Amino acid sequence: MRSRLRGPDLLRLGTTGLRARPARAVLSALGIAIGIAAMIAVVGISASSQARLNAELDRLGTNLLTATAGTGLTGEPAVLSPDAVAAVGMIEGVESASGTAALTEPVYRSTLTDRNETGGITATVADLSLLEVVSGSVRTGAWLNPATAQFPATVLGDAAARRLGVVSPGTQISLGGVMFTVTGILDPVALAPELDDAALIGAAPATALFGFEGNPTTIYERSADEAVDRVRTLLARTVLPQAPDRVEVSRPSDALAARNAADRAFTGLLVGIGAVALLVGGIGVANTMIISVLERRREIGLRRALGATRGHIRAQFLTEALLLSVLGGLTGCALGAAVTQSVALLNTWPFALPAATLAIAVTATLLIGAVAGFYPAVRAARTPPTTALNG
Repeated sequence: MRSRLRGPDLLRLGTTGLRARPARAVLSALGIAIGIAAMIAVVGISASSQARLNAELDRLGTNLLTATAGTGLTGEPAVLSPDAVAAVGMIEGVESASGTAALTEPVYRSTLTDRNETGGITATVADLSLLEVVSGSVRTGAWLNPATAQFPATVLGDAAARRLGVVSPGTQISLGGVMFTVTGILDPVALAPELDDAALIGAAPATALFGFEGNPTTIYERSADEAVDRVRTLLARTVLPQAPDRVEVSRPSDALAARNAADRAFTGLLVGIGAVALLVGGIGVANTMIISVLERRREIGLRRALGATRGHIRAQFLTEALLLSVLGGLTGCALGAAVTQSVALLNTWPFALPAATLAIAVTATLLIGAVAGFYPAVRAARTPPTTALNG
């Protein structure tokens, strides 16, 4: 009568070797777990970062364009007209526009600060509408208003405040040798990072104290979504008709997208490293199974003598390899998801782990287990019963 091997019996036999050598099984599964965890964590962290960027772009919008005065062949900076912002506002499709002008006056914490330590902070004249146009926000204090913009008052960008050691409104700083009172500190401005390093002041004190003539150096404008591309082609010619090639037009959201593309490329590299770790784990499983076959030759011979077929022996050791890989794979999935969740919480990102990633991880685990267990299973099945029983 031909022997039969039922599914429950196969699972019981498959766990025999794992239960006999638990420490070895755990260490072998650990290699698979590390590889799977690395791949899932890398993909999950990248997906969470992407979700955060998408949410940020949805909040900030992708319809902001900037026009910045560049330089000519001789190195002389282009000078935009004081009416340039108003001209941009007249373009069909433009919803709002605002301008800034960088000054040469140095910014210090006090008049006693070493004159060589500027900290890279730029004194900048700002229109009152600037914050709304660039979707900025005030972390503490208040933005310039028609009253404060008439006096020596300033709003500091996030980085500028940190470099100057200013943590609250009411502090005074030296700007161009004149003491200005800080009325507010901004949050980081994602679409206009140059404002993070700025000390922003109104046009009135800039004109009275530093001879500002009203010429902007950067213009920010918001367009209707469907008009962005058309406005982009007109922007340089509008702000500097006589030399549009000396105006740099950019779309800040493109920079965020480019940064995300670079992150994806780096993610691909890290996934490759995780795949190598997974391969090493698979080799560890194969090595464990080969050693198991050599150690259990008598068991194999006894089972063959009692009627087990070669197919039964193959199935037993292949099942053992698959169980070992699945143990490592499930552990790796849990570890990878936990790492992703931790990183997302630390960075206040939304948690995102594509279901396809988990499916691929499980499939890769089963494939690694099957490949790693195939040769040991075949070798065990080919062992002659008499040779095995004789040791």
